[in-house]
Amino acid sequence: MTVWVVSGTGTEVGKTVATAALAATALAAGRTVAVLKPAQTGVPAGEPGDAAEAARLGGPVTTAELARYPEPLAPGTAARRAGMAPLRPVEIAEAAQKLATEHDLVLVEGAGGLLVRLDEEGATLADAARLLGAPVVLVVPAGLGTLNTAELSAEALRAREVELRGLVLGSWPRRPDLAERCNLADLPAVTGAPLLGAVPEGAGALRPVDFRAAAPGWLAPELHGSWQATEFTAREAAPPYTAG
Repeated sequence: MTVWVVSGTGTEVGKTVATAALAATALAAGRTVAVLKPAQTGVPAGEPGDAAEAARLGGPVTTAELARYPEPLAPGTAARRAGMAPLRPVEIAEAAQKLATEHDLVLVEGAGGLLVRLDEEGATLADAARLLGAPVVLVVPAGLGTLNTAELSAEALRAREVELRGLVLGSWPRRPDLAERCNLADLPAVTGAPLLGAVPEGAGALRPVDFRAAAPGWLAPELHGSWQATEFTAREAAPPYTAG
């Protein structure tokens, strides 16, 4: 059974596009893929959600949702306000395990950040990852402020004895600033996890055929791609500061 949990340091960090890239790269490597979005919030019934977007960009994958809540809030809050049942980690684990019996890879994409609550007891996606024994691929922003949230997320996973497989930059800018370039070295240092990919800015606006062709070049071999952190960092990172 191969299940990867795709989470992030917050909302709007590029999780869905990164999930699509993971799916496209695995498909290109000959794997069968399922994308599970346990809790979709803020999308009306009948409209495509994040799993559908991952399939649109990434390619022919099986998609599944477990719960959909109407307001764009944390799943636990959205469930309470809608008078709907909250989602439990065991439900996520069971659904992912079932999909894993029929697919080579299951990608479980969370909502918001790693510790966003699923219910009023404080259960999170990290608890589902622990039940599954699945590693987390953490999607992080490139710029200023990311070191704090990335390190906190890494500490939370260690406290729960969940493996942090590595970090993926959710949107690498065409013209990175100083903080973004410095973070290429600093992110692995503060989290203790390798950098495993960089999705370019604007990737989600590509035509699906172009997205799928390019995606393996954005992700490291550990994620079925060809991207090399050493080469990328040598090219993009900020040089050491020397006083004038």
